[in-house]
Amino acid sequence: MSQAPADRGGEVELLPGHATVVGDMPVRRVLPQRPRRTVGSWCFADHMGPVAVTEDGGADIGPHPHMGLQTVTWLVSGSLVHRDSLGSEQVIRAGQLNLMTAGHGVAHAEEHTGDFRGDLQGIQLWVAQPEATRHGPAAFEHHAALPRFALGSGEGTVLVGTIGDATSPARRDTDHVGAELRLLPPGAPVPLHPEHEHALVVLEGKVEVAGLQATPGMLAYLGSGRDECALAVHEPATALLLGGVPFPEPIVMWWNFVGRTRDELGEARRQWTEDDGRFGVVASGLPRIGVSRPPWE
Repeated sequence: MSQAPADRGGEVELLPGHATVVGDMPVRRVLPQRPRRTVGSWCFADHMGPVAVTEDGGADIGPHPHMGLQTVTWLVSGSLVHRDSLGSEQVIRAGQLNLMTAGHGVAHAEEHTGDFRGDLQGIQLWVAQPEATRHGPAAFEHHAALPRFALGSGEGTVLVGTIGDATSPARRDTDHVGAELRLLPPGAPVPLHPEHEHALVVLEGKVEVAGLQATPGMLAYLGSGRDECALAVHEPATALLLGGVPFPEPIVMWWNFVGRTRDELGEARRQWTEDDGRFGVVASGLPRIGVSRPPWE
């Protein structure tokens, strides 16, 4: 595949993620990693499944806390129930978006729906909140339908931000964008924001970019300075495009927390462990998830 003019933005880097397990769910963690800790304000990406679930379980993650970030949940197949300490209870299905803003602190759980049997697959993303909002109140929103845009013979869906004339209604605290790309042969150019850095996470199939082949479990880092990027496929493929202005503040991440200092993270862990009320209570039948002291304490 020949490079599109937009590929003058820099060489594409293919960075392998690593396999791990969250609750009962096998995941491929593609962000953070060295040397790419963030892409814009996107600071975490777990490609979940595909895994077989039943009406009785297979994808449960008990109550756990967050602070200083937004969770962005997107399913390619299957369904889950989101419950949080705000009192939210929301079924999410493929093609729908859950966005939870943690702010000063929130807790949530992801559970089987009790009526779905089949393959579950999706991606769990975190967005680091800026100083202006990271100490603010928690919030939750669900979007059952999102704007779409043409992508050659395929189609894109804007989860967050704007691509072309399509703008998502989802909350943004920083200048970032996320979109699902459903690509059909032979592929298509994808419009980009030149001031953003971008990366591609392939969820299904294989995608060629700048002569390199990206597959599930990899992060294809595209850099910045591009106004578009040509993607080629020989068979149908699904990928997630992440982008944003490079995050202007240094962040420290540990367990489920995003902060600015280790002391903040240690204090948040203590408050969760002692159940002092900061993160609230989730109405879930699953046990709370705990963690031992951070390695620096």
